[in-house]
Amino acid sequence: MFAITLADIEQAAIQLHGVAHMTPVMTSRTLDALTGHSVFLKCEQFQRGGAFKFRGAYNAISRLSAHERQRGVIAFSSGNHAQGVALAARLAGVPAVICMPDDAPPVKLAATREYGAEVVIYQRATTDREAFARTLAEQRGLTLIPPYDHPHIMAGQGTAARELLAQIPDLDTLVMPVGGGGLISGCTIAAKAHNATIRIFGVETEGADDVRRSLACGERVTIDPPTTIADGIRTTAPGQLTFPIIRHYVEQILVVPDTAVLETMLFLLMRMKLVVEPTGAVGLAAVMTGLLPPTCQRIGVIISGGNVDPALLAGLS
Repeated sequence: MFAITLADIEQAAIQLHGVAHMTPVMTSRTLDALTGHSVFLKCEQFQRGGAFKFRGAYNAISRLSAHERQRGVIAFSSGNHAQGVALAARLAGVPAVICMPDDAPPVKLAATREYGAEVVIYQRATTDREAFARTLAEQRGLTLIPPYDHPHIMAGQGTAARELLAQIPDLDTLVMPVGGGGLISGCTIAAKAHNATIRIFGVETEGADDVRRSLACGERVTIDPPTTIADGIRTTAPGQLTFPIIRHYVEQILVVPDTAVLETMLFLLMRMKLVVEPTGAVGLAAVMTGLLPPTCQRIGVIISGGNVDPALLAGLS
């Protein structure tokens, strides 16, 4: 029925064993008091590459044939998928080309290059990034590693929820940011297999709510390239493979303003000493602004990454 099953996530966990970090779960009595919930943060900013994206990237690249490994891979991303693919490719000894937009955060651009990937810049406002990458892939004979709409990517990302529920088995709710849907689709399959009654909420920012609009319409909707501080969820439409899982299982897509994201980043920095990028703070922003039903008691929040622009971090106040 869906692009992946629990078996795919279990296989991804085997591929990632000994390579990906088992990231910690952190709590705060202050956070619980402020929100009225018991909140458990799955800190994927401590994952290799600084974000959950390494999970899917390595799962996909580790399955390439010898010929595909020799030719190399290509990806398109504003940052964390770029870094995940670049790092996974380096570990596997595979050449990597990453297509990044002209407004990609400098810290993510620099890290991608430091991992050894070739970076090709495109104009976000005028370029179809997937078409751009596919054309380059055909010209060079490279294998495309998409950011979310691929079974191996989705299954790899699902290992984050698999780990979280092994660490904190009695969660009744799972909250996370949603862009193209790779994280939430994989995590939903893992979570529902663990507990069929667990409630799943995705979170987007204002103006970048393509998934919320798609659910309202009952089909995938494409929006204009959004402007949001959360660069990791600047997608224009949910994935073809991810959307059916979201539509079937996700209870609601919540929407928060950029201001709430910044306030959440500041809270995490000052009260929990956690450096989190804007997209990583999106899920917790929904919890902290009271958007979840009061019946949600034990909430797992996936902090998706920590690759924040130092200039943005310095400006938090």
